Amino acid sequence: MSKYLLDKFLYTVDRDPDLVERYRSDPRGTVEWWEAERANAVLNCHAGEASTWQHFEADEREALVAQDYERLFELGAHPFLTLTLFIAMFERDNKEPLEFQKAYGATLAAHFAMPYPDIAT
Repeated sequence: MSKYLLDKFLYTVDRDPDLVERYRSDPRGTVEWWEAERANAVLNCHAGEASTWQHFEADEREALVAQDYERLFELGAHPFLTLTLFIAMFERDNKEPLEFQKAYGATLAAHFAMPYPDIAT
């Protein structure tokens, strides 16, 4: 399992409005494309720098495809990275201010107690 790769996905997708929309409308295609094309790119580095070994485990891939932030949290994805991406994707579907953020917090609170899963990378 690679918490780093989960966090890298959340971070890079959240910072590109086109990728946010792509992930919202085609999660499986976006995750598969990102894993093949971007997972091994060195973060915040010049083009051409890459590794060759990083990939998602099956449960990580499926949690990303399902856009299951509860499972992503359980797998160790950083909650702030998950929250900011999912706000960008789903806040517009809510009518009340902070409605998504409250639902996110309530969902996690209903399933996790302190100490929370380790979010260190």
